[in-house]
Amino acid sequence: MDPVDLLNAMFDAAVAAADPERCLAAHLDQVLADPPAGRVVVVGAGKAGGSMARGVETWWDLNRPGRPLEGLVVTRYGHAVPCRHIEVVEAAHPVPDAAGLAAAARLLDLARGLGADDLALFLVSGGGSSLLSLPAGGLELADKQRVTEDLLACGATIHEMNCVRKHLSASKGGRLALAAAPARLVTLAISDVPGDALDVIASGPAVADPTSLAEAREVLQRYAITPPAAVAAHLARPDSETPKPGDPRLRRAEARLVATPQQALVAAAETARLAGVTPFILGDAIEGEAREVARVHAGIASQVARRGQPVPPPCVLLSGGETTVTVTGNGEGGRNAEFLLGLAVALAERSTDCLDRISAIACDTDGIDGTCDNAGAIYLPQTLARAADAGLRAAEFLARNDGFGFFSRLDGLVMRGPTLTNVNDFRAILIEAAR
Repeated sequence: MDPVDLLNAMFDAAVAAADPERCLAAHLDQVLADPPAGRVVVVGAGKAGGSMARGVETWWDLNRPGRPLEGLVVTRYGHAVPCRHIEVVEAAHPVPDAAGLAAAARLLDLARGLGADDLALFLVSGGGSSLLSLPAGGLELADKQRVTEDLLACGATIHEMNCVRKHLSASKGGRLALAAAPARLVTLAISDVPGDALDVIASGPAVADPTSLAEAREVLQRYAITPPAAVAAHLARPDSETPKPGDPRLRRAEARLVATPQQALVAAAETARLAGVTPFILGDAIEGEAREVARVHAGIASQVARRGQPVPPPCVLLSGGETTVTVTGNGEGGRNAEFLLGLAVALAERSTDCLDRISAIACDTDGIDGTCDNAGAIYLPQTLARAADAGLRAAEFLARNDGFGFFSRLDGLVMRGPTLTNVNDFRAILIEAAR
């Protein structure tokens, strides 16, 4: 198979493995095996929110035809899908806006209206932290926007970012679960975070929060972020703490993972295997600065190409997780374009004797890399030579965080549009056998 075709096929397989309509049915069979005496209300937030709502409706119309179903989910602008019973609204990501604030307030009102005989299905996926943007008491939306922008620019990990965001929110960090009590609350989650921690996915609106106010303050100090005065005051008040594991108010809240990054990598691995290429999964929870993660991946790829270890070519190195980018330049591009540009630079620095056998793809499984309209990009053996012919120096583009600019000029971007799911970054480095 042509390298470009295989790289794209593996990415498509990874995305398909996280298709909500494919993943939800088995869990709904179990959760709704014994229907509640009261209402079934669907609430949700995340980039996959619309497709998850549609998945619930598809199951419902097949298994509970004629029975009432209602609800509200919020997703990113451009990610909504038509639904019959569940209202789908859109808001901003990654920096929250007023639409997300209004949606979060409405979700909390729905949760507060539930009784002990009711069931709430909470559909959560990556992006929910920004989409549920109702600030905690005493804070303004502008306060949350400023802190979010600072955290995005400084290179904080998703665990660190969400630790802070939980403690600035009226809905995250278990507070949606508090609002829903005493109803039964079942979270159905698509994981986009390293380690699949339920309290980190969308900042855990419906699960207990093991992090603390002190940890949130430490994150801001670690990255030299000076928060607005209202945020600093809020994080200093003990009554701003989130509900913790073991809180009796959350005893009727439960959670299930319906799709994970590992499942996506396994699906991509099977696609490679069917093409006669040996897959080697490096990990589904890789974090770190995108260009540094790329340098490590380049080292492994070079070892494979030169030494046939730890796996002989033809093979593909697969990895997932969430890298970060500390923004120092004025370029465009998300973390996947930055990773791939860093990989190209690192491979070129090592040597040229095996570059003609290495290709790679790096994409966000939601179809949007950062704030650009591409999912990511593809690197090919001829990429750097074509760049040189066009007068483009990869190292200069990397220095200004301009992965998008580099690959767009070489027609190397992967354009998919919103995939309506999200299990975070997908990376594949294909090493062909020596010719």
